[in-house]
Amino acid sequence: MQASNTGDTNTEPGICLEVRNVVKRFGDLTAVDHVNLKIREGEIFSFLGPSGCGKSTLLRVVAGLENQDLGDVFIAGLNVNDLPPYKRDCNTVFQSHALFPHMTVAKNIGFGLVERKISKSEIKKRVAEKIELVNLGGMEDRLPEQLSGGQQQRVALARSLILEPTVLLLDEPLAALDRKLRKEMQIELKRIQREVGTTFLNVTHDQKEALSVSDRIGIMNAGAFLQIGSPDEIYEKPRSIFVASFMGATNIFTGNVVSKKDGRIEIETPDGLKIFAPEPEGCAGDAITGFSVHPELISLESATADAPPTDPREQTEFHGKIKEVFYQGDFSEFTVALKETDMLMTVHLTRGKGYRTQLPEGQDVTVSWDYGSNNVLTG
Repeated sequence: MQASNTGDTNTEPGICLEVRNVVKRFGDLTAVDHVNLKIREGEIFSFLGPSGCGKSTLLRVVAGLENQDLGDVFIAGLNVNDLPPYKRDCNTVFQSHALFPHMTVAKNIGFGLVERKISKSEIKKRVAEKIELVNLGGMEDRLPEQLSGGQQQRVALARSLILEPTVLLLDEPLAALDRKLRKEMQIELKRIQREVGTTFLNVTHDQKEALSVSDRIGIMNAGAFLQIGSPDEIYEKPRSIFVASFMGATNIFTGNVVSKKDGRIEIETPDGLKIFAPEPEGCAGDAITGFSVHPELISLESATADAPPTDPREQTEFHGKIKEVFYQGDFSEFTVALKETDMLMTVHLTRGKGYRTQLPEGQDVTVSWDYGSNNVLTG
């Protein structure tokens, strides 16, 4: 492994975890490809991406469960390349919980303190604090098999947090829970992190989980980060086709810039469709590859022959025919075949936005949205 010597503390203040030029290969497969990352103290940072993108491998490198082929890992300013997992100032919570089945809740939580030979009175005090933190009061003497999946996850969290790590690593911690319980635990994860102030590094393939719990998100694919930003930046302003598609912007148009004026750019698609979008800062026109728009930002109305045309500089508008309708409970998903092209568009109408709109399959419609909803793509 090519890396700096353990003991190097060359990191900037306020950075809790730093990864520098890390590469991890498995034979001919490069699982982590020259990754650089800085995570601040006290934030929840999520690695988000599809299966096989390298996110869990990178987490394991940080934890010391895998040795990188190149690069350096710093935790709390210390180069930990040559330190085994138990000597790194981090703990990992796995999807499987890995609780000791023969130990009670209290003994599971306090196990690490026993190993560190902390006094019994201090262990009892700290365990009681963590049980209160994760809302497991009254369950101290239960065995793991007597707990629900969510309660077991709380025990695993408390067991890791009681050791007061600089970084808590979470490897798909909620993946095994059902939808309702997963949402509850997302709320709990954020509450617990805010109370203890520990930096959380969360690995997930669930977009909604990452958006709801994270301060920042790193989108990974093919072993590299494609975009890092706040949840609203990642969702509302994806930079590439991959990120836009992965975050649910199902309406993605390729195209080139044909004009610029007054802070707006005009993009033309290969089919001849033209739209206006806000001109992105610091981005050359030849770097722009198209635009995307989320389905919930689009209005859908019955087409009328006498409707006045809209100003394309303010409103994007196309005509089409409803091909399919899928009822989803809180919203309905419409697939619209555009008349101007062979492209299909996806539109989401919520119960509040279009509950009383009667738009059957085969209906001629107009799709429209504010020009500012057009998100410019650069890759």
